Amino acid sequence: MIENIKFIAFDLDGTLLDSVPDLADAADLTMRHLGREGVTVEQVTTWIGNGADILISRALSRSFDIDPQLDPALQRQARELFDHYYAAGGHQKSALYADVKTTLAHLHQAGVPMAIVTNKPSQFVPHLLEEHGLSAYFVDVIGGDTFPLKKPDPFALHWLMEKHQLIASEMLMVGDSRNDILAAQAASCRSLGLTYGYNYGQPISDSEPDVVCDHFKQLLDVVKLGC
Repeated sequence: MIENIKFIAFDLDGTLLDSVPDLADAADLTMRHLGREGVTVEQVTTWIGNGADILISRALSRSFDIDPQLDPALQRQARELFDHYYAAGGHQKSALYADVKTTLAHLHQAGVPMAIVTNKPSQFVPHLLEEHGLSAYFVDVIGGDTFPLKKPDPFALHWLMEKHQLIASEMLMVGDSRNDILAAQAASCRSLGLTYGYNYGQPISDSEPDVVCDHFKQLLDVVKLGC
């Protein structure tokens, strides 16, 4: 049980939304446009979590470890192509995980302020939230380029605590990736790790969140609100 929580920050991809099919399509089209071998959903699943620039650099390197010899101009071109294909695809294959909407609705009705803290480029986030009927639940939406630093840096969580006048123990970070857990730990916040998302092929328990859950709706059972 995590007690006295007054604010919850959520990751997006792999936590609320299964978005990897659309991300993989955009990465695959980008690589093929550049005359390179395409990439698969399985590969992209282990590459996402650090933002679009890193995802594309990993796709160009065909490895989690980025080739230090990559041409910066090629990286910029690939990122522009990726953004184009991801936007053009309309996110048709992305879907909410089970019980996400009903759980968020319950928290919202209980008066819990919530935020999105994602490494996804901010230009794509409002549309996705609107498309899936989630926009009204969040008082703040922070993308990967909203601030100079992104997860696992705790900058966004510190910003939220200052804005909403919280102490660290009153904030919960919910995510599927070690980036989420590391950010929470660096901010001295509480953390909840979900096992079903994208964590580079590693168990989320390895990052030692305060609580591990297999299903999103379990959030309601393990969090005691202090609002």
